[in-house]
Amino acid sequence: MARKFNTLAFLASPAEEAQKAAKDLKAIYGNHEADEADVIVALGGDGFMLHTLHKTMNSGKLVYGMNRGSVGFLMNRYSTENLHRRIEKAVENAFHPLEMQTTDVNGNIFTALAINEVYLFRQSYQAAKLKVIIDGKTRLEELTCDGLLLATPAGSTAYNLSAHGPILPLEAPLLALTPVSPFRPRRWRGALLPNHVTVEIEILEADKRPVNAVADHQEVKSVVKVRIAESEKLTARILSDPDHSWSDRILAEQFSN
Repeated sequence: MARKFNTLAFLASPAEEAQKAAKDLKAIYGNHEADEADVIVALGGDGFMLHTLHKTMNSGKLVYGMNRGSVGFLMNRYSTENLHRRIEKAVENAFHPLEMQTTDVNGNIFTALAINEVYLFRQSYQAAKLKVIIDGKTRLEELTCDGLLLATPAGSTAYNLSAHGPILPLEAPLLALTPVSPFRPRRWRGALLPNHVTVEIEILEADKRPVNAVADHQEVKSVVKVRIAESEKLTARILSDPDHSWSDRILAEQFSN
């Protein structure tokens, strides 16, 4: 069934190409404030799309992206033509972000959301030492590595893929737990987890081996404990062209060079 809507809001990254696109599209289709629009059109790259999805989380707003950045994996092809028709036919994907809660060396607690992944990485020349606990049960007493990340299906083709983690179909109820340069256990290459589990990571020898934690673009320094679980209450909504849907893009990545 075609999607019906009346108003668009155009948001653009600071990049010159994105700003020009916004100016051109506003001249053709008009423009509304984001909180008044039925659909938000994001112009930029993947980073700007993530930023827009974070801002519109749980607002009920649909986000349709067009690539005016570099990679543009999350974006649709850019064109000034037939935009209303493209949005009407677009495929909607709704998904829940990861909620990260960290405790730092001073006892401060910080929370953040991740659409792509939460990852921990060593802060110094010393490798990190981590304890991995799943739903209250210790699964790894000690993991020595450069880092560790927990990726959603949406983020499985990003940093997770670069770290040789598995690509997850968008509809899969799974999370990818992927180490970065694991040293001990040397043969451990990660795990696939149900998306309803709670992952806790304790930093061992935190004073000697400091670790930072990042949820998408939000970083917390010198953490001692990180708790990660998929949100049950928050939802982001993204639109993709039916001939190049997000699910198809993720599937295609599994057969690319």
